[in-house]
Amino acid sequence: MNTEMYQTPMEVAVYQLHNFSISFFSSLLGGDVVSVKLDNSASGASVVAIDNKIEQAMDLVKNHLMYAVREEVEILKEQIRELVEKNSQLERENTLLKTLASPEQLEKFQSRLSPEEPAAESPQAPEASGGSAV
Repeated sequence: MNTEMYQTPMEVAVYQLHNFSISFFSSLLGGDVVSVKLDNSASGASVVAIDNKIEQAMDLVKNHLMYAVREEVEILKEQIRELVEKNSQLERENTLLKTLASPEQLEKFQSRLSPEEPAAESPQAPEASGGSAV
């Protein structure tokens, strides 16, 4: 293989791919085309044709990937919308419950949320539980 005339690894790879294609297809056709070789003058046109095919294939893959990504983005946007709606609903319910709750209920609820506060309010808890146990 004469790779001195090619400047980039891509050109070398295309040249190798072209040679492989010729040998592969000639073996499929029964060896009649095995004598086909690239000379320096014909290889330029062949390389350009193969480059074009590769570019078309890459464009096709890119289009499919972009379509798949757009689909996924739309699905995720819909999930975000649903979660934002659910969050808003829960915040409204929380606000309503806070306004309807008595100060004692809020205090009890707050003590369950933070681990430091139950220790500070532990003297009140035995009175409430002591009253019901007696």
